[in-house]
Amino acid sequence: MLKTFPKGGIHPPENKITSGKEIKRMPVPKVVYVPIAQHIGIPSEIIVDRKDKVQKGQVIAKTSGFVSSNIHSPVAGTVTKLDMIVDSSGYKKQCIVIRTDQKDESNFEVKEYPLIKEITLSQKDILQHVIDSGIVGLGGATFPSHVKLDLKNDNHVDCLLINGVECEPYLTADHRLMMEKADEIIVGIQILMHALHIKKAVIGIENNKKDAIKVLKEASKENDGIQVAALQVKYPQGSEKQLIKAILKREVPKGGLPMDVGVIVHNVGTIFAIYQAVQYNEPLTERVVTVTGKKIEDASNFWVKIGTPIKDLVDEVGGLPEGTRKIVNGGPMMGKAIKNLDVPVTKGTSGILVIDQNEASRGEAKNCIRCGECVDVCPMGLEPHLLMNLSEKGMYERASNEDIMTCIECGSCSYVCPSHRPLLDYIRFGKSIVKKLQTAKN
Repeated sequence: MLKTFPKGGIHPPENKITSGKEIKRMPVPKVVYVPIAQHIGIPSEIIVDRKDKVQKGQVIAKTSGFVSSNIHSPVAGTVTKLDMIVDSSGYKKQCIVIRTDQKDESNFEVKEYPLIKEITLSQKDILQHVIDSGIVGLGGATFPSHVKLDLKNDNHVDCLLINGVECEPYLTADHRLMMEKADEIIVGIQILMHALHIKKAVIGIENNKKDAIKVLKEASKENDGIQVAALQVKYPQGSEKQLIKAILKREVPKGGLPMDVGVIVHNVGTIFAIYQAVQYNEPLTERVVTVTGKKIEDASNFWVKIGTPIKDLVDEVGGLPEGTRKIVNGGPMMGKAIKNLDVPVTKGTSGILVIDQNEASRGEAKNCIRCGECVDVCPMGLEPHLLMNLSEKGMYERASNEDIMTCIECGSCSYVCPSHRPLLDYIRFGKSIVKKLQTAKN
C-alpha cells in the first residue's frame, strides 16, 4: 500500500493539463520588475540607483539579515526607477525596474550546462554559495535556503527529504523539472547530503507521476543513500509536515520545525537551483512556471526570468480566453487571485492559472449546518468552522488558544463545505491579526 499521511486530506480533480509539455523558454522581457521582498524574512537592501547600468546576475539588493536573501538582476540593462508596485499580495511593495539592453548578447544567449557530478566544495563554501546566489524555497514558501543549511551542533538531523509531490491541481513545474533535470537533481541532493553530513535522503513523489518516479529511480540507482518514495495521491501531501509523516512516520510538534524531528525538507526546484549555484556559480534569476487553464490555447511550462510581467506569460499561451473570471498566482487551492497582469513573476511563482466563470464562481454562503466535514478533512486536526467564527467575531485571543496559527492554509475545509462558507478567507484574516498581536506582545 502506498504511503500517505493519516489525518484528513482530499483529492480534488488533478487537471494536470501540462504534465506532458516540455519546459520552453520565455522570450526575454523588455522590462523586468524585481521586488525586493521575494522571501520570508527581512526585505533585501537595495544597492543600485536610478540610471545605474547592471549586468545579468549582478546583486541589486543584498541580504539584510540572517533570514533574508540576495536579489540578482535577471537581465543586463539600466535601472530606470525604484518604484512601488502591486505584487501578488495585492499590496504595493518596493521594486527595482530594469530596462533590458537589447544590444547586450548576454541577455539572449542560452548557456549549456553539462552535468558535473564531482563535488569539490566544503560545507562552508556550499553554504556561502547558497547565500550568495539568493536561493529560497521554490515550492512556494520562499524560506531562505541557507538557514536550513546552517545547522548548530545540537541539531541531530539524520534525513533529507526532497519534496517532489506537487499535489496542487494544475501545476506541473516540479514534475517537468524532475523529468528533464533528474541527474542534476540527484547531484544537488548529494551536495546537500555532503553539506549536512547526512547519509540518507528520500525523494517523495505522488503516484500520479509514475514517469518521474521511474526517471529518478534510474538516476539514483548508484546512490544507496538516496531513495524514491511513491506516495498515494492525496492533497495536501506537499506540505512538509504531512510529507514527513507520510514518509518517515515522524510528527513535527506543534509550533516546531522539521529539524526538531531530525529532518530537513527541500523542494526539487530548490535542489536544482542549489546544483546550479554550487556547480556553476549561477544565481537564482529564473524559475519554471506553469501557465495553464482549461480554456488556455497553449498551456505550457516555461523557464521565466524573475521580474517578468505575468501579462507576457499570458500572451505567450494565446492570451486570455473569453469568459475569464480569475487569474490566480499559484494553484486553485492555495494560490491567490491577482488584480492585474502587471504583477511580476517572483521566486515563489510556481504557476499562473486562468479560470472561467463556471470554475471561479462560489456558491452563496449559507449558515453552518454542523456537518463536521471541515473537521474530517483538516490535515492539522483543527476545527475550521470554529476558527472562522472566532475570526469573524474578532475573538482573536481564543482563536490563538484554538491553534489558529497551526493552520497551513491548504483550503481543504472550504473545498468540502456544503454551505460554501469562506472558511479559509476568515482563517487567513484571523491568522494575520493573531500574528500582529503576538509580535506586539513579544
